[in-house]
Order: sequence, then structure tokens, then C-alpha cells
Amino acid sequence: MPNCQPKWILSLAFGSIFPLFLLCFTTIASFNGVPLLFLYRFSAIGRSSYHFVENQLKPISVSTHITISTPPSPPRFAYLISGSAGNGKMLRRMLLAIYHPLNQYIVHVDRKASHAERLTIEQFVTDYKVFKEVGNVRMIMKANLVTYRGCTMVANTLHAAAIMLREGGNWDWFINLSASDYPLVTQDDLLHIFSYVPRDLNFIDHTSKMGWKAGQRAKPVIIDPALHNSKKAEVFWITQRRSIPTAFKLFTGSAWMALSRPFVDYCIWGWDNLPRKVLMYYTNFLSSPEGYFHTVICNAKAFSNTTVNNDLHFILWDNPPKQHPRRLTLSHMQRMLNSNAPFARKFHQNSRVLDKIDTDLLSRGEEMFTPGGWCVGSGENGTDPCSVVGTPTVLRPGPGAKRLQTLINSLLSNDNFRLRQCK
Repeated sequence: MPNCQPKWILSLAFGSIFPLFLLCFTTIASFNGVPLLFLYRFSAIGRSSYHFVENQLKPISVSTHITISTPPSPPRFAYLISGSAGNGKMLRRMLLAIYHPLNQYIVHVDRKASHAERLTIEQFVTDYKVFKEVGNVRMIMKANLVTYRGCTMVANTLHAAAIMLREGGNWDWFINLSASDYPLVTQDDLLHIFSYVPRDLNFIDHTSKMGWKAGQRAKPVIIDPALHNSKKAEVFWITQRRSIPTAFKLFTGSAWMALSRPFVDYCIWGWDNLPRKVLMYYTNFLSSPEGYFHTVICNAKAFSNTTVNNDLHFILWDNPPKQHPRRLTLSHMQRMLNSNAPFARKFHQNSRVLDKIDTDLLSRGEEMFTPGGWCVGSGENGTDPCSVVGTPTVLRPGPGAKRLQTLINSLLSNDNFRLRQCK
């Protein structure tokens, strides 16, 4: 990956911070009359203080001269990477592509995979030199049986999130990915831009316009066999139907998201019982991953105005949409770039477009990490420069940071941010 000129980084950082200062000028809450800085760690507040009350919003002074000689500390991401039978090679490739020493990673391979396949991935996670040295990659050893259209996918996500809260140290966003996803930017790009993003925001595509889903998903009652069987089977329907709930409002959207640590903490602990109540309802909901977190966050007053209506993915759907999106190929490369999204899905395991992404966007060699500021190896004789770990907080953002900056600025603009929250 070519080195970035200091002047370029200065320009990019200024472009990143200024729109977000403007956002915070109008959106940051204050407690007891003391304005909160836009980089305030929301997770540092006690649970009883999770309040975003609009009439408490007070503007903060924004200097016309922004000093960025000391940039904000980079955030940390907690990644869940999920796979099933036949996903071993793709999981390995994905983990190498999105790895960074600052982040935390948890890998889950469901029980549909053979013991041999799970063992191969386990050995990669536990024995790979850099993973072993840094200690930030783990695997869920007791595999869950997961049904994509059932509630067990939500249960698996909550399981991984609970492990991250307990063992993952300090992190700011929880991002769920599958073996069919792939990054379109480097982790240095992502960490650099998200350094300027308020860390209480939740990136989750959502809407209350249920449309056809009201009749085909909300009213039918389904059973996920993975809840009680040891072998995988498809969900099945019971004859009785139910009405749309009135105790809370239903929301739907993408199953892929980047959730703030305070919201994840709330979903696990559920101190006002809403997350548990909604989880019980979605136990019998078809494709519950596309509704559970969305319904919880938009019905929780403490979090409903922290939503950013986007899943940070480029996904290509048929019209009308089918159960799964279209597979991405080389012909979709420009559309992926134009989306400015940091991730895309779905990809075939050996698709040539993945090689092009590695070469053109990630500067990544085969079976190597995506290079970043933390990589200090010599790279001699074809060795991976990232096999030697340097200072994790040294970031070298590239062109992907500019694309991501464009996306974030658009999402947090006056035309998009508040007007698209929980509607």
C-alpha cells in the first residue's frame, strides 16, 4: 500500500472532522447543563443515564480554526464473522482482509460444518502467528445450530456479542459479517474515518413500512427447529396466525449492521425488559434477523435517535427481492465503488472480483493481511510485512477513506440523519 503524503492526510482529516463538527453542533445532548464533546464515550455513562432528550440539546461552540495536529484516538471494532459448511477458505480470506490489531474478532462456524472443517478453522484462529501474538481473535468452540430464516441467527449474534462484552476488552462498535461478505476499504481507512464519528451512533438500515412483510412475516407463526433439534432443518409454519403487535411498533431492514457498545450492552442486559420481550416475539417471526434489533432500537427512547439509516454494505437485490441478494461479479465493480460502502455482499468463494478488490482496493497479496500503518515487516523475499506488528494506532488511510468520508458525510447530513430515524 503506497504511503500517504502528510499533506493529503491533513486535507482528508480536515474534510472528515468539519462536517461532523457541524453535525455535533446541532445534535449533541448535554447533561446537567454541561455540553458533551462530539467524541464523548457514551459507554462511560452509567446505565441509568442513557437519555437523549431533544429539549436538552444545546449547541457547542465550534472554532473557525480546527486544529488536527492531535487527531482523536481511533475506535475499536468488534467483528463477528459467521460461516457454515464449505465456508472455511472464505472465512480465512475474510479474516486476513479485515484484520487489525486494534480490533476484536470472533468466528462462528455453525454445526452444519463437519468436525474436520471446524477443526481446520480453529487451528488457523488459535495458531496463526499474529493472532497468537496479539490475542484478539477467538472462536466460539461450542458451535450453535443456525437457521438463516429463524431466530437462532439472532440468538447466535447475541451469543457472540455477550462474549465480546465479557472478554473483548474495550471496543466501540459491534459489526456482524458473514463468510459471503468482503471489505471494500482497508481497516486503516475505516478506523481513520470512524475516529471522527460519535461513538453512540448505530448504523442500521430500518423502516416501519412493513409492506408485504406484515402479511408474510409478521402474521404467520413459525418454528425454528434449531431451537430444539440437533440436526439442521427448515423452519415450519403452524396454522394459527397472529395480529400485528400493539405493545411496540415493528421495524424491518437489513440483517447487517454496526451497533454501538451501549446499545449492545442494553440488548444483552435489557434492564427495562424491552429487548427480552421483543426477542420472545421474534422467536416465531420469519427472518427475524431483519427485524429484531431494528424493533428494539426504535422502540427504546434512549436509543431511537442514535440510528443512522444505513447498513454500510453494498448489496444488489432482484426486483422484487428474493430471499437472498444477487452474487456480485466483476461487472458490479464500479457500482460497488460508487456506493462508497465499506463492505459488500454476496460473493462466490473463488470469484475473480475478490482478486480485483484485493489488488486494486486493499493492496493485499494472496494469503496476506491487508497492509496498514501497524505493519512494520521488511516484506523481503515475498514475506508479509504485516507478519511483524508495530504500533496499532498508527494509521495510513488511502483512497478508500475518501470514499467512506463521502458516505458518512451524506448519512450525517441534515437531509438524511434526523429525517430518516425510525420512520
